[in-house]
Amino acid sequence: MNILFFGPNGSGKGTQGAILKDKFNIAHIESGGIFRENIKGGTELGKKAKAYIDKGDLVPDEITIPMVLDRLKKDDCKNGWLLDGFPRNKVQAEKLHASLEEAGMKLTYVIEMILDRQVAKNRIMGRRLCENDNNHPNNIFIDAIKPDGDKCRVCGGALSARDDDQDETAIDKRHSIYYDTDTGTLAAAYYFKNLTAKDDTIKYITLTGEAPLKDVTDELLSKL
Repeated sequence: MNILFFGPNGSGKGTQGAILKDKFNIAHIESGGIFRENIKGGTELGKKAKAYIDKGDLVPDEITIPMVLDRLKKDDCKNGWLLDGFPRNKVQAEKLHASLEEAGMKLTYVIEMILDRQVAKNRIMGRRLCENDNNHPNNIFIDAIKPDGDKCRVCGGALSARDDDQDETAIDKRHSIYYDTDTGTLAAAYYFKNLTAKDDTIKYITLTGEAPLKDVTDELLSKL
């Protein structure tokens, strides 16, 4: 299965992606990791991308999409892949779809995690990191994983918040791109949703991001 995964920061799509990776033995690919791999590896595309990044400019789609396709052709993607964090806008969705078809890669599922914008923001700002293990779930805005005061609910370790999780301006900027249904990330998701009316080999799955993690996982697995 080849999957595109959409969801705002704070929706839990990273957690669900990791679960699918383990269950179905597919590659879980995050768009940021593709850039890091190419730049660190000194590939031609990586060098071109770095030149834009060093100037503070966005990397053009003509560089980004070939990078994505190269990653999807690697050996660990033979059983399938889950692409998380790309495309970010409608134009990229159109270009990615055309490029996948040209490369003979068949998209099978598009997953959208639905989450209210304010809830997503609260989840990000409510995240707390345990000094002993960052994977211990603690969030002051989620009752099921609310910490014990300023102590980790799992081990009692001291908690802290990441600076970028408290940057409301940055969070709002990212979410403004994601929740834009005209040209932004949701417009990209809806581009693929509209494709399913013409191509019944692609299935579009929606999930309620406000449900407990296990419930979301169970619903997702039942729909795949």
